[in-house]
Amino acid sequence: MTTLQKIKEIEDEMARTQKNKATSYHLGQLKAKLAKLRRELLGPRAAEEVVEASALTLREPSTLMSKLTGTHSEASEIDFTTLTTVPGTLKVHGAPIQILDLPGIIEGANDGRGRGRQVIAVARTCHLIFIVLDVLKPLGDKAIIESELESFGIRLNKKPPAITVRKKDKGGIAITNTVPLTNIDYDEIKAILSEYRISNADVAIRQPNATADDLVDVIEGNRVYIPAIYVLNKIDAISIEELDLLYRIPHSVPISSREWWNIDELIEKMWETLNLVRVYTKPRGLAPDYSSPVVLRRGKCTVEDFCNAIHKEIAKQMKYAIVWGASAKHARGQKVGLDHVLEDEDVVHIAKK
Repeated sequence: MTTLQKIKEIEDEMARTQKNKATSYHLGQLKAKLAKLRRELLGPRAAEEVVEASALTLREPSTLMSKLTGTHSEASEIDFTTLTTVPGTLKVHGAPIQILDLPGIIEGANDGRGRGRQVIAVARTCHLIFIVLDVLKPLGDKAIIESELESFGIRLNKKPPAITVRKKDKGGIAITNTVPLTNIDYDEIKAILSEYRISNADVAIRQPNATADDLVDVIEGNRVYIPAIYVLNKIDAISIEELDLLYRIPHSVPISSREWWNIDELIEKMWETLNLVRVYTKPRGLAPDYSSPVVLRRGKCTVEDFCNAIHKEIAKQMKYAIVWGASAKHARGQKVGLDHVLEDEDVVHIAKK
């Protein structure tokens, strides 16, 4: 029996099984088995993205891609015109953002249909995903794409669960929770741990409404949590009343790539979601260089990160740094070390040993 057949068999059994206290242990085992089988489909982990920031576009965004970046991407009224990855670069507030126009994904993509695995593997390396949907049928396509990405270990617009599983040598399973367990019970937790052959561990749950899937994600450890923006295209074909309804869809921006309507809002939403930090360099005796900022991600924007983004040897050679801007205590500049956290549009001068 192939891996896909085993997955189908387990999904069918889960669908047949009614959830109650008597079946929670069995369901926990099934969910753990399903996660392990899907891990086999993932294969080797994709390489880390090397650009400062990137966005992924899915489901025929070729016209939008061409106009945003100036890169030619085949556009057509027919779905799935794009057959290969088309890269482009968009400059936003001085920061270069790499955008990849990928072939559209179809139902069954995580099982390999339509080169789906290759397409979704690229998604795992990105910092932001654009899911471009036809405004006339947005919810059906949205559900399909979310399901395919979810099956491939991508969690959209979510944060890692506040659950820890610490293995130990002896003592059995100890479970503590600081919030009520509404969607999972102790039997289900023990069943999942048993399936992973974990017989001694401390489990701490601080996640409200935690589920068995959340626990499986933590144990697997190979999930990626990526923000997504749903780009609802072709609003020139609907009424104002229908447009008002579209704005109720979370994380969405309605646009018209043909008429170039609402693109400014999309770009600002992208910039806000990426949460980037621009840092400008200042050579000794010269004015700051505002033309080409060093772009860092929020949470990884210390002086050491800034040095490594330029060259890995700079941090070793640095004696101290002088910082001007929001993160500095003084307007005339502040002398700082490698662990100083930078803010957007700071200016930095590195003094070497």
